[in-house]
Amino acid sequence: MISRDKAPTAQETFMQMAQAAGLRGRLLVTVGILILIRLGIYLPIPGINRDLFSQAIQGNSAIFGLLDIFSGRGLSTLGVFALGILPYINASIIIQLLTTAIPALENLQKNEGEAGRRKISQITRYVSLGWAIIQSTAFSAFFLQQFAKEPGPLFVAETAIALTAGSMFVMWASELITERGVGNGASLLIFVNIVASLPKSLGDTIDLVQVGGREIVGRVIVLVLVFLVTIVGIVFVQEGTRRIPIISARRQVGRRVLAEQRSYLPLRLNQGGVMPIIFAAAILSLPLLLANFTKNPDLINIVNTYLSPGGSAPWAYSLIYLVSIVFFSYFYSSLILNPVDVAQNLKKMGSSIPGVRPGKTTSEYIERVTNRLTFLGAIFLGLVAIIPTAVESSLGVPTFKGIGATSLLILVGVAIETAKQVQTYVISQRYEGMVK
Repeated sequence: MISRDKAPTAQETFMQMAQAAGLRGRLLVTVGILILIRLGIYLPIPGINRDLFSQAIQGNSAIFGLLDIFSGRGLSTLGVFALGILPYINASIIIQLLTTAIPALENLQKNEGEAGRRKISQITRYVSLGWAIIQSTAFSAFFLQQFAKEPGPLFVAETAIALTAGSMFVMWASELITERGVGNGASLLIFVNIVASLPKSLGDTIDLVQVGGREIVGRVIVLVLVFLVTIVGIVFVQEGTRRIPIISARRQVGRRVLAEQRSYLPLRLNQGGVMPIIFAAAILSLPLLLANFTKNPDLINIVNTYLSPGGSAPWAYSLIYLVSIVFFSYFYSSLILNPVDVAQNLKKMGSSIPGVRPGKTTSEYIERVTNRLTFLGAIFLGLVAIIPTAVESSLGVPTFKGIGATSLLILVGVAIETAKQVQTYVISQRYEGMVK
């Protein structure tokens, strides 16, 4: 009873993780599936000359760097799960964009409840399948075929089937984590893939320090401090909320008159969480794939110059990345929070915001506050994503690119969201104990 309204401590959380059967089972399911996905990355696609492929990867590191990180080094190892969760993320972007444009999809999302959301999820799976077939076929025909031991239509078909099947298995595993595990499956898969690249990046940095001497040590220390400040900024953005006060009208229940109650409506500074960053990174990866498939020298030059974090014009990449984050932040905010629905619900409950008339005025007020918060959160996220990369380039410590700002944003955001879900399960176990 004493700890009922308090946040669970670390000791209580770990005790519940070990003792509560429900939470322990969810954690074991999550860890088991993540390990299975990591093992699948190292299942090789047959019929490819891997020495030639490794040389080509090293020569186009700017193009493959970001994609390789999100696939957990599956692209460089050419495993069955090389495409990973990327087709599913791209399909989610397409469906969510179409939801605002097609009234039937919008009706499924807003008015059909859980059944409508299931239909949208099923449509997203079909789009993921089609997108995976397109990506795997193009990747096999236009790029992998030059490294094939026996090139031809049969090789393209077999490789495309293997990559598509691997991507669909990863999609199914991510949904299984979301349903029966802890956290968002797609976000956790990207989280694990990024973490898998940390040992190599840190090892390269240690080697650079041993060779470079005191000057490099000073640069690495400065870069580490910048990354620590970045983590604090990310936590600040993820946890920041604006509390709008709400007053409930007096109600009469029988002979009793209940006094007005005061509460608040919490509006997050970053409504979309880590998803705007993931979507922006996925969108920026499409020109890299297109340049790789077409083998157009002019397009490859443009991508390496303007659309690559390590290109000769990093300002262009930073500007496009910032605009993408702002766009997806507003887009995700519009999907998560509908000011008109919130105003109608407050009016039905007999509640209002002090100094604001119920109805249309309330919805306009909430929309205005939400737009301001989303703008601040998006700009802050963009700056957090750009500044460490700029400092990294100016200090000349390239080995930290594996844990760049984009990766760091995703790591911290997913860690916070997953920790909150674990705490929710711990609190639910606390109330179950009270009932017993």
